[in-house]
Amino acid sequence: MKIAIDAMGGDHAPEQIVKGVMKAVQAFPDLQFILVGNEQEITKYLTTTKNISIIHTDEVIEAEDEPVRAVRRKKSASMVLMANEVKERRADACISAGNTGALMAAGLFIVGRIEGIDRPALSPTMPTIDGRGFVFLDVGANADARPEHLLQYAIMGSIYAEKVRKVNNPKVGLLNVGAEEKKGNDLTKQAFLLLKEAPINFIGNVEARDLMNGVADVVVTDGFSGNIALKSMEGTALAILSMLKSELTSSLKSKLATAIIKPQLRNLKLKLDYSEYGGAGLFGLKAPVIKAHGSSDSNAIFHAIRQAKEMVEKQVITTIESTIQTKS
Repeated sequence: MKIAIDAMGGDHAPEQIVKGVMKAVQAFPDLQFILVGNEQEITKYLTTTKNISIIHTDEVIEAEDEPVRAVRRKKSASMVLMANEVKERRADACISAGNTGALMAAGLFIVGRIEGIDRPALSPTMPTIDGRGFVFLDVGANADARPEHLLQYAIMGSIYAEKVRKVNNPKVGLLNVGAEEKKGNDLTKQAFLLLKEAPINFIGNVEARDLMNGVADVVVTDGFSGNIALKSMEGTALAILSMLKSELTSSLKSKLATAIIKPQLRNLKLKLDYSEYGGAGLFGLKAPVIKAHGSSDSNAIFHAIRQAKEMVEKQVITTIESTIQTKS
C-alpha cells in the first residue's frame, strides 16, 4: 500500500509532516510513502529512507490562495501532484494539512467523485466524554445541502464508523434543534423521512448539547451548521482547558493539588485532543483523501496515516460505492 503525502502543507511543514511519517514507517513497516515537496527541506528530517520516495517541487498552495484557481493554475504544487499520484493509481490514498478548500478542489477535480455521490462531505471524528468519539459530517465542504445529500452523508458515515472505527451497527443521528420528529426546517424534516428508510441504524434527531455525551456514533448535518457546531466545540474545549490551567496555577495550594491529579488532567486533555482521532476524511471521493488539521504535529500526522491505511484495508470506498448503487 502506498500513501502520498503533501509534505509542504500545514503550519509546521515539512518538519512535523516528515516526523509523523517517520513514526508511521516504524509502526507500519509494510506501508510505502510518497512525500511531495521540496526535497532538500524534506531530507533534513528523514531518519530513514526505507519505504520513502520523494517527488520534488518548489511550488506550494498557500493558505491565502483562492482554492479552485490555485489547483487549476499551480499544476506543480505539492498538493496537486499528491492528488495526481492517487488519480494515476500510483498511490492508494493521500493526506494534506494544507489549504482545506484547495484539497477539496483537488479531490473533486483530480481524484474524482464516487458515482452516485452528489457532493463529498468533510468528516472528522469528534471526542466524546466516554472516549468513543463520533463521526461528524458535513463540517464545511458544502454550506448548502439538499435532503438527498444528507442521506448520502449518513450512509458514508455509517460505513466508515463500522469499517474503520469498528462500531457494530453504528447509531446515526440527524442534528436538529429538538429530538422530536417534526422539529426543524424543511431540510431536516425531509431528510428525516429519507433517513428512516435508509440502510442504516437511524435513531432520529439529536441536539447539539448531547453530542459529546455520545448520543450517536454518526451525526449528520449540512456544512454550514456542521462548521458552526465544530468550531463551537473546539472553542469550548480550548476555553475549558485554558480556565482549568489558570485556576490550577493561581496559588501554591492549587499547584500542589494539580501535582496530585496530573495523570487525570493528562487523560482529560487526551480525550479532547483532535490529533488522537486522525484527520477529517473527504468522504465521497474515489480514494481516501484525508485533511489533517492545519496545526498538526507529528502525532496528528501519524494518526491521519493510520486512518488512511485503515480506510484502504477495510475497502471503505468500495463499500460506499456498492451501497450507494444499491440504494439508487
